[in-house]
Amino acid sequence: MQDSSTKSSISTYYFIRHAEKDRSDKTNRDPHLTEIGKARANHWSNILKHVKFDAIYSTDYNRTRETAHPTARANNLDLTIYDASAINDEKFKTDNNGKTVLIVGHSNTTPEFVNTIIGENKYDDIDDSNNGNLYIVTITDCVISHQVLEINPR
Repeated sequence: MQDSSTKSSISTYYFIRHAEKDRSDKTNRDPHLTEIGKARANHWSNILKHVKFDAIYSTDYNRTRETAHPTARANNLDLTIYDASAINDEKFKTDNNGKTVLIVGHSNTTPEFVNTIIGENKYDDIDDSNNGNLYIVTITDCVISHQVLEINPR
């Protein structure tokens, strides 16, 4: 039997980019999701339905919040809004130690956040046509593992 003081701490972070956004107005810096994007947001919720999230983070944009909402609803969670340009990775890791968390960001901020958490510059910006990357980072005590999957609806 393991002493509770020596129990391993496992943190798992799932990172995704927002789903397809409305590109009809090039001047709109905060577009909503398209119908395809809304379907992808629901698809993410279905893909992740067996994951019990403790927290769901989103940047404060329509497209990221709308991508995160179906999974947040399924987990009965409110969104935690974060500023991708001002995220403190050590505070984030401390605040979410031992938790399972979904983070929704953008084509540049998502891989940048993953790189910061894993402590290496491994992942490049996501191609603008790709809304299907799922980055999974697991930290067990101080050991970090990570992978990226590309998941697209049929």
